Amino acid sequence: MNTKWQWLTGVTFVAGLVMAIPASAGGTDRTITEFQAPGAGTGAGQGTYAVYINNVGEISGIYTDGSNITHGFIRSPDGWFTTIDVPGALFTQALFSNDEGTLNGFFLDKDSVWHGFVRAPCGDITVVDGPGAGTAPGQGTFDFGINEEGATTGYFIDTNNVDHGFLRAPDGRITTFDAPQAGTGAGQGTIANSINERGEIAGYFIDTNNANHGFLRTRDGRITTFEGPGAGTGAGQGTTPTLGGALNPQGDMTGNIVNATNVSDGFLRAPDGTFTTFEAPGAGTGAGQGTIPEQINPSRVITGQYVDGNGVNHGFVRAPDGTFTTFDAPGAGTGPGQGTIPASLNNAGAITGFFSDADGVAHGFLRNRP
Repeated sequence: MNTKWQWLTGVTFVAGLVMAIPASAGGTDRTITEFQAPGAGTGAGQGTYAVYINNVGEISGIYTDGSNITHGFIRSPDGWFTTIDVPGALFTQALFSNDEGTLNGFFLDKDSVWHGFVRAPCGDITVVDGPGAGTAPGQGTFDFGINEEGATTGYFIDTNNVDHGFLRAPDGRITTFDAPQAGTGAGQGTIANSINERGEIAGYFIDTNNANHGFLRTRDGRITTFEGPGAGTGAGQGTTPTLGGALNPQGDMTGNIVNATNVSDGFLRAPDGTFTTFEAPGAGTGAGQGTIPEQINPSRVITGQYVDGNGVNHGFVRAPDGTFTTFDAPGAGTGPGQGTIPASLNNAGAITGFFSDADGVAHGFLRNRP
């Protein structure tokens, strides 16, 4: 259950068709706008997956077309789409963008090797490869978090299939690092996934038992590791700061804790290291179920998903006082693996994400505050 969404998969401007639908959530009327990227497929596993919203209202993400090719996109606040395809890529994953419009992500080349990229607001793309990144199929570099300075973080897989974290400065210099006690076997190592305006990096490392443990790296390179209360110690269990949105500017952190029975709880970790754990109302208590936060904003508002007892996904918003609002996008499916997955919220509280309908097709959504 270390998901952000369990990875899914030239530049053209086109108008997007959107539909505003009033929805009820927690007794409060909201407006959810559904959207599809032009060219998105309509078969199961295809469609539009919104990933991130910045403070100017730009939404980034991916869409999978009718031929099962995945493309990145940016959606402007007025609903226009820009498609992003790294030249020569078989798969382009657009991830996060700062308020100036610099965007990062990763792509798969013709030899099935992964590379990170940073895209400037003008559309120029710079390829990012971690020092020591492997060049065999399935190896390579994944660029994840970005901050307002344009620094990015992520990880690379070396020739032995071990993960290593990196920090890429705005001028392109790359610093690599490994969390203490990170495993050195295949599929183990250090995965950096979020960076804030203070230059702090959050992520997790996988130990020799294949369990996850959280870490925080300060701007000067000091690494603190930590365990969430009740974290399991088996493979795939443990503490996982969420991908991309784990840290706010003040250093508050969110993520999920998977216990020994493979149930997930959300957590809020304060800058002083204090933990608060929480469960969304209606979250299931079986293996693979529970609460999975996705992002925290400067006001300590957290959005994310919970999986109910039937394996259906639903959205939630957790206020700073611990109050929950749950919601479902209109049209979201109600079968196992279907439903609503919020992925990001900005400083104003606007939320984006996607939902899977009854046919397994993904649709992006934007949920505004009242």
